[in-house]
Amino acid sequence: MVLMEYLKEVEGKRVHDYVEVKMGKMRRVVGVVGAVIVGAGPSGLAAAACLKQKGIPSLILERADCIASMWEFKTYDRLCLHLPKQFCQLPLMPFPQHLPSYPTKQQFLAYLKAYANHFHIKPTFSRTVVSANYDHRCGCWRVKTQDFKKEETEYVCDWLIVATGENAEEFVPQIQGMGEFEGPILHTSSYKSGSIFCGKKVLVVGCGNSGMEVCLDLCNHNALPSLVVRDTVHILPQQMFGKSTFGLSMCLLKWFPVRLVDKFLLLMSHLILGDTAQFGLHRPKIGPLELKNLYGKTPVLDVGTLAHIKSGKIKVCRGIKQLAQHKVEFVDGKTENFDAIIMATGYKSNVPTWLKGSEMFCEKDGLPRKAFPNGWKGENGLYAVGFSNRGLLGASIDAKRIAEDIEHCWKAAKTT
Repeated sequence: MVLMEYLKEVEGKRVHDYVEVKMGKMRRVVGVVGAVIVGAGPSGLAAAACLKQKGIPSLILERADCIASMWEFKTYDRLCLHLPKQFCQLPLMPFPQHLPSYPTKQQFLAYLKAYANHFHIKPTFSRTVVSANYDHRCGCWRVKTQDFKKEETEYVCDWLIVATGENAEEFVPQIQGMGEFEGPILHTSSYKSGSIFCGKKVLVVGCGNSGMEVCLDLCNHNALPSLVVRDTVHILPQQMFGKSTFGLSMCLLKWFPVRLVDKFLLLMSHLILGDTAQFGLHRPKIGPLELKNLYGKTPVLDVGTLAHIKSGKIKVCRGIKQLAQHKVEFVDGKTENFDAIIMATGYKSNVPTWLKGSEMFCEKDGLPRKAFPNGWKGENGLYAVGFSNRGLLGASIDAKRIAEDIEHCWKAAKTT
């Protein structure tokens, strides 16, 4: 392979591991036979397992000190998978049968750890990727990392798989007066439970699945939540006819076009949930599935929040104009005092900060639309898994495709 040819150039040093001195600074250089995978979340684990099944080695680089650090440290306690487990399992190893249809956060983490152990996946932890670029001279990828001591290591490989996901960094919009607000302002990544907000007036900004579920959790802990709904939103029941709405949708899409399935979903949602517009939750003109396909905006699957909105336990507010001390002024001119603000404003990709040629990425969400025309494969041995806007199911599909594609190159190189 190209990598091995390059490593021959450094004969006299260790073939796969040597030290390079540049401008008085030592940097360890490691040659990786196989693929380097950036990120030890579900996407990275899936890619490594699929490659291993085909006899192709890989090395996972992970900035944290554990697998699935986002799930471990940046999710709230009551979190359960929003989709049934059969749509969230990783390739080659299903969830245990005894688990409920919607596994809890802890059950999912236990599954991921068992998955890594089953496939003998051992990531290299505490390695933050600071840059990755394709070296046309040697025909290899150069992936530079730093550990917690700021010591540098460069990994050289034939294939680079980006598996850091769409949710690598918190997105917090800037609101006028944020520095003046005297109560805590925290992102949902720091929210664990509503118990510390008992009796407090809390404003939740963002009406996606996380924002809606945080409001429900606050209600369950006797807080007084209000929900900022700035845009239109599709809210669907989590289940229809005793089956998951997602599963039913996937089944219908095998036989009917997206727009017809959308009409069915909206009709059933109206019958089950009622007219959400009368509670300040206006629906987009585009149907939920078509909206997801076109813009990646996921519909909210209601797990009980809407009932509290209907009863008045959760107030719906318009967008925020500005903040001051404990006061929030909304765009409709109304003002109200709050004790805390929780930003359920989502995440963004961090790929543009370290992948050279990041101008190929959409700066808004970091999705590799131009670099990866078909969503998972780029040029020169560059791949992406988990950027398809299809959650864990999409990541599993990407991982299988990537392994099959690399296998062709792997076999071809062995025959030459």
